[in-house]
This record gives sequence, structure tokens and C-alpha cells, in this order.
Amino acid sequence: MSETTSGSVTWLTQDAYDRKKEELEHLSGPVRAELVKRIEAAREEGDLKENAGYHAAKEDQGKLELRIRQLRQLLETARVGEAEVDASGAISPGVVVTVDLAGDEVTFLLGSREMAGDSDIDVYSERSPLGAAILGRKPGDAVSYTAPNGRQIPVTIKDAKPYTG
Repeated sequence: MSETTSGSVTWLTQDAYDRKKEELEHLSGPVRAELVKRIEAAREEGDLKENAGYHAAKEDQGKLELRIRQLRQLLETARVGEAEVDASGAISPGVVVTVDLAGDEVTFLLGSREMAGDSDIDVYSERSPLGAAILGRKPGDAVSYTAPNGRQIPVTIKDAKPYTG
């Protein structure tokens, strides 16, 4: 099982994986080449100390290279396919969860925004207070978590099923 440095699995549907792979190819190809041209053009303008165009292009280059590294790591470590609800029904990343949250029914994907892609589904990280509280739990379990304001929020897990994208 591939894991990120934080120890949690990032699940991606095949569609999400393909989109991220296309983004990586686009950024490392045409976008990177265009940025190199911008830097060269700005360099030709002369004094680099006071060349705002050069400094802006170099800053953009740093952001681009960071995004490329993030995408490479994501694609290398992600598990592709549908997340599974294990035989015990325990909640894991990649699962769509419906909970009763202090009287309101809420449905969301436990996982990452990359997994959800362009979907309108709400996404909660398994490292968020709510995500951590329900991780490993099963439908029917009642738990609580501490909100950022210090309040205890009661949660009852109603349903859990794999995210299909």
C-alpha cells in the first residue's frame, strides 16, 4: 500500500489520477517552456536587481516547480481505484460518509480534494477534527470531536460507502 509521508493513503479515482497526470504533463511541458522564455526575455532587459518582470517570472517559476513536485509525489504515492469499506465497515479515506452532526445530516468525502476532482461533494481530511473522530469507526457509532472554538460536537455515523467519483 502506497502511503504519503504523513502515513495516510491518498485515494484517487482513475479519472482523478488521469486529470492530475495531464496537469503534470502540461505544467512540465508547455507551461515550463513558456516560463523559461519569459525569464530569458526579462533577463535581456538588463539590470536584474530592479527588473520587476524578471523577479515576477522567477517567483512564478518557483511556484510552478513546487506544483510539479507536489503532483509527482501525489501520482507516485496515490492508490488508484475505488476505496473500499473493509469487511468490518470501518471508515477509511476514500469513503463517502453521512453523519448526523449536532442535528444536521451531512454527507462528505473523507479524503482529499484531489480525489474529489471537479465534484461538488464536500471533502474533509482524515486529519481534520471531524475526520480524525470518525476514522476507523462504523455506521451506527456515536462519537464527538472538539471544534476549533473548543466546543464538543456530537456525531452519529449514519452511512459509509466507497467514493466512485
